[in-house]
Amino acid sequence: MPSFEIVEYGSMEAGYKRLCRRCFNREVATAAGLDNFEHVEFDQIRLEDAEGKIREFHFTTFLFGTGVALDAFELRNGNPGGYRFQVIAEPDEDPLAMLSRLVAKIRRSLAVKHLEDGEHGLQIGQAGVVRGRIDSDAAQDGRLPLLVVDGREISWDDFGRCLMTFEGAQFKLEISDMSEEL
Repeated sequence: MPSFEIVEYGSMEAGYKRLCRRCFNREVATAAGLDNFEHVEFDQIRLEDAEGKIREFHFTTFLFGTGVALDAFELRNGNPGGYRFQVIAEPDEDPLAMLSRLVAKIRRSLAVKHLEDGEHGLQIGQAGVVRGRIDSDAAQDGRLPLLVVDGREISWDDFGRCLMTFEGAQFKLEISDMSEEL
């Protein structure tokens, strides 16, 4: 079973156990009295991005008591990487409705390209807007962020060089939860 399908479940007092997501969701549903919760697994899908590149997304479902998260992600070396998306709903929401909302969110994001490879290297596109995800840069022992923009990992230094095109300009940095629409 891939590592992204394993959850450490428990407490410091009682100890922890490793469960697959389906088993974890079943235990959380039982503890929360959600007798009708259904753990649904979806097959991966392939969608085209703004450059015509095919992107493959895998899905996981995660019940967290008062809500359920449906995540979509690409795989890099067998682990989630690249593009990642999430929607959150009530535990009793129709899983297919959640999937539909998530796929629509993915399509909207894939339709926009934020970075361009120009004659001076990587550059921010004409719109002057960059949307992405903040991750941790293992090459910097996790002390610096690694940005994921257009499904592509961008080091903090490389992103800083992209910003130099706009020296003297103002900017607005807005941070949102992964489940929110940007």
